[in-house]
Amino acid sequence: MIKFLHAADFHLDAPFASLSREAAVRRRQEQREAVRRLVTACNEADCDLMLLAGDLLDSDGAWQETIDCLVEQFGACRAQIFLAPGNHDRFLPGCPYDAVQWPDNVHIFTKNRLEAVALPELGCAVWGAAFTQMDCLPLLEDFTVQDPELLNLMVLHGEVRPNSAYNPISEAQIAASGLDYLALGHVHQCSGPLRAGKTTYGWPGCLMGRGFDECGDKGYFLGELDRSGCTVRFVPLPGRRYEIFHVRAGDDAAAAIEAALPPDTAANICRIYLEGEAEPVDERALYRAFAPRFFGLTICDRTVPKVDLWAAAGEDTLKGLFLKDLKERYDRAEDEETRRCIALAARSGLAAMEGREGL
Repeated sequence: MIKFLHAADFHLDAPFASLSREAAVRRRQEQREAVRRLVTACNEADCDLMLLAGDLLDSDGAWQETIDCLVEQFGACRAQIFLAPGNHDRFLPGCPYDAVQWPDNVHIFTKNRLEAVALPELGCAVWGAAFTQMDCLPLLEDFTVQDPELLNLMVLHGEVRPNSAYNPISEAQIAASGLDYLALGHVHQCSGPLRAGKTTYGWPGCLMGRGFDECGDKGYFLGELDRSGCTVRFVPLPGRRYEIFHVRAGDDAAAAIEAALPPDTAANICRIYLEGEAEPVDERALYRAFAPRFFGLTICDRTVPKVDLWAAAGEDTLKGLFLKDLKERYDRAEDEETRRCIALAARSGLAAMEGREGL
């Protein structure tokens, strides 16, 4: 049996431009710490292989302490490491993958075509290829493993999207490949384990969130592979999370925010959208009140002014007739739940008539 760890899209030394300079420096330090945690997890799981599916670096301008961290941690990893450079960390002459002396257990694919490294002691072959420029033609097209008697794994940066510039891959190509496991990168949301033909494949997503399009748990895959098949599970990596909260501000925005927040937010980077009909909102005062409870916080006021729901019910307009009918039903209603539903219908109808977002 082969045990493997599959991770991708670290984007080490990302600028974190939305954060303060001090917070951005700290986040880059935390990225390096995530590498250490990943290697520790790989060793503790007694993995044979670590498969890194591209964009390990955010660019070719990595900080020296980041390269030093990678060399040190990869050298401490007991698994064989296979890295397929992606569009952000493509393999170019003089790039860190070319210029640095990497530990003996590290194999970096350097060519824009698929090649294999045989590991007879594990009864497997590991395939891979590198981006050598920003875009990449379909690498998996017409590919089939050379020796189906081996367990065949592949690590590759790409996505299942027909017209992608980033190594487009189709499910049909995956099914025809004869691979046992295809470790993919580039997609930042975890796909969970997928299957096409006999091949198990998937994207673990990015290792750490870097913005509000990368919310929630981030981590890696742990897998086991033998002749009977492949099992893969997602493992979250502890660390800061990006979170978005949608809060109905109402008459007291501070109280509404307080009620919506989980008890422990100190480690997280959050964005709060204030929504719905509300009294005027003082964003600065709310920020001063809540910012100390977060690593990073933005508050966005999307509220609309409160209006008397039935104010236009007597008008000789479509709006007035609509509200007059609902107001009469509201007054005749025999219970609070019915009145609540009628009021909601009135507010939603008004929002539609006035071109506002529905409530």
